[in-house]
Amino acid sequence: MQLDNRTLALIAVGASITANCQPCLEINVSTAQKCGADAQQIAEAIEIGKRVRQGAASKMDKFAASLNGAVPTAASPNNGECGCSS
Repeated sequence: MQLDNRTLALIAVGASITANCQPCLEINVSTAQKCGADAQQIAEAIEIGKRVRQGAASKMDKFAASLNGAVPTAASPNNGECGCSS
C-alpha cells in the first residue's frame, strides 16, 4: 500500500512544524493544497507537528535539568555527539 500525495504532503506539513522550518512549511502547505488538502486537514497536521515538537522539547528540558552542571560522557567528542556545535 502506498500513501497518496495528499497524505504525504500532510505528513510533510507536520514534519516542517516539528523541524521549526518556516520555508519548508510554506512549501509543504502549498503542496498539500495543490494535492487537495483542505484547511482543516492542514490545521490538524500542524497541530500534530506541534505536539511532537513539544514532546521532544519537554524531554530535552528534563534531560538538561538532570545534568546539574555535569557534562555526560556521551557528549565528549566522537562519542555519540550529534555534531550541532561543529
